[in-house]
Amino acid sequence: MTSVDLIYFNAGGGHRAAAKALKEAMQSRPWQVRLVNLVEILDPAGQFYDKLGFQPEDLYNKRLANGLTLGMSQELKLLQWFIRLGHQAMVKKMQIHWLATRPDMVVSLIPNFDRALCQSLSLSLPGTPYVTVLTDMADCPPNFWIEPDQPQHVICGTDHAVAQALSAGCSAGHVHQTSGMIISPHFYAPRTVDRSVERRNHGLNDQQAVGVVMFGGYGSAAMKRIANRLPDTPLILICGKNAALAQSLRRSPATAARVVVEFTDDIAYWMRLADFFIGKPGPASLSEAVHMGLPVIVTRNAWTMPQERWNTQWVSDQGLGVVVRSFTKVQAAVDEIVGQLPQWQANVRKIQNRAVFEVPEILAKLLG
Repeated sequence: MTSVDLIYFNAGGGHRAAAKALKEAMQSRPWQVRLVNLVEILDPAGQFYDKLGFQPEDLYNKRLANGLTLGMSQELKLLQWFIRLGHQAMVKKMQIHWLATRPDMVVSLIPNFDRALCQSLSLSLPGTPYVTVLTDMADCPPNFWIEPDQPQHVICGTDHAVAQALSAGCSAGHVHQTSGMIISPHFYAPRTVDRSVERRNHGLNDQQAVGVVMFGGYGSAAMKRIANRLPDTPLILICGKNAALAQSLRRSPATAARVVVEFTDDIAYWMRLADFFIGKPGPASLSEAVHMGLPVIVTRNAWTMPQERWNTQWVSDQGLGVVVRSFTKVQAAVDEIVGQLPQWQANVRKIQNRAVFEVPEILAKLLG
């Protein structure tokens, strides 16, 4: 059976979610699809965790949960310097892994490590296709997603990312485009619940516009500030794995109904109950919200991560929602969305994203 390895890591959660969604969409293929955590390739014995008691991604996720994202552009350059410094050592470890597992195709869903991954695969198993699927709407050059001077196929979810790949020197035959970003196949399932009934079951007024607030799989302290500034707005607050945040939000005073949700595998269900989205401009959450017909409210400022800044331009250009400098303006943004909700929703419905089903088609052609 043809084996396809999907490479991910747990920094932020979006890379793992994309890998899981892609694997689910590939179930009907005659392939053995394997999810491979990069950390397990580089540290198969788990020595890092044994010595320090946490994984490398944990620090990054902790910062996201606390909103400590200022200065990440400079830190990215430092991280890339360390990656280049350890390039040869990583290549050797990766070669050992490829020779032991012998995949027929490797698909990376992570940035920064594609040079080492591709080079090690070419040295170990010459001719094995190597594909990078951008889980960001735009590259953050140089050396973030796109490495043009190697046999790397690139799958992009936006016109902008395609233009970046071509201008970086990738050949047209190695650049492939989908209609958007990968989201879970669950978001394409037909609606099987009565929205009005479900909203009432959760105490949400069916006559009021309901917002869903989400900041990735680890939540964010910003959710408390948003909730405090919207005491009269019904909200669904999705906290992910941040139990402390969920407890704090349950204690927050509000006149409107609040539903606080901890980790869930069914984001689609909660988005179906909402009318608009509030959160950071992450590619996955934005794509999920837009696919579910929700106009969005996001910020762009010094705390916006460099790889997510272009996403806010996409929101503005496509008329998908309101971009503010700070969530201190969230009440005005909500008023603007709710005041013209049908028009905003009509704009959002123009976006048709089938990427999770398109990527397997592209991979099949490359394997063929």
